[in-house]
Amino acid sequence: MKPPRFRYVRPGTLDEALAALASANGEGKVIAGGQSLMPMLNFRLLSPALLVDINRIAGLDHIEEHEGGLRIGALVRHHKLETSPLVARLFPVVTAAMAHVAHLAIRNRGTIGGSITHADPAAELPMMMVLLDARVTATSARGQRVIGATDFLVAALTSDVQEDEIVTEVTLPALPAGAGWAFEEVARRSGDFALAAASVILTVENDRASHVRIAVMGVADTALRLGAAEAALLGQACDKASLDAVVAAVRQAVTPETDLHASGDYRRHLVGVLVRRAITAAWQRAKGNQNA
Repeated sequence: MKPPRFRYVRPGTLDEALAALASANGEGKVIAGGQSLMPMLNFRLLSPALLVDINRIAGLDHIEEHEGGLRIGALVRHHKLETSPLVARLFPVVTAAMAHVAHLAIRNRGTIGGSITHADPAAELPMMMVLLDARVTATSARGQRVIGATDFLVAALTSDVQEDEIVTEVTLPALPAGAGWAFEEVARRSGDFALAAASVILTVENDRASHVRIAVMGVADTALRLGAAEAALLGQACDKASLDAVVAAVRQAVTPETDLHASGDYRRHLVGVLVRRAITAAWQRAKGNQNA
């Protein structure tokens, strides 16, 4: 398999990259890690006239603490995010999720900007963005836009990045004090795309959930925050009745498709199981934080 013909530029500054992308008149694509783009080119699913390689641009590979949260440059590689002590301290759920991203060779090359822009419905990073109320900065010659994660993910393999824009940064706001977390995923083999996954952030006061976030992936066109399921747990104890109500809300909210890997009914059942596990684990961590 060979890609279609294209021109290639490797600018040294962001301004140069943006100018090159604008000059392509909608026929340009940004390449960084290339872990999603190159297979699509080889299968002739895309045929851009120009590839703009942003790997030489300085200042896009940072991980910095910001107001208790993080600012993460778009060129940060998956493995750097996975192994960062700062990420592990502030957002351990991200550290856990990154270990499930494909294989180490891919994590060494793939970038967070590329992953979230690609918007694969079975990818871990878009779900982390939704769970953590991330804000995505997209930059063009016209200026910058800051986009909330749920608005950024439009549909399967479609994100809210305009033809002349480059994703330059992701900001994660600080988590609530004492928050517990959990990440649960099932794939047929290690490194495969997830059949389904779930992640939870919650806090506990007086043995009741006082803050709840539930996100899932692999069961819709995009990663989802499940507001009805969150509302079912908020103010409740972590008991069977509450968990049953949450799982019912989860299964009601998702519309998984059947494919060669699993049926829609199986995925709907599976995601309920994973949410139950994730809530239980996050609750235990939140209680542990109270006792620390």
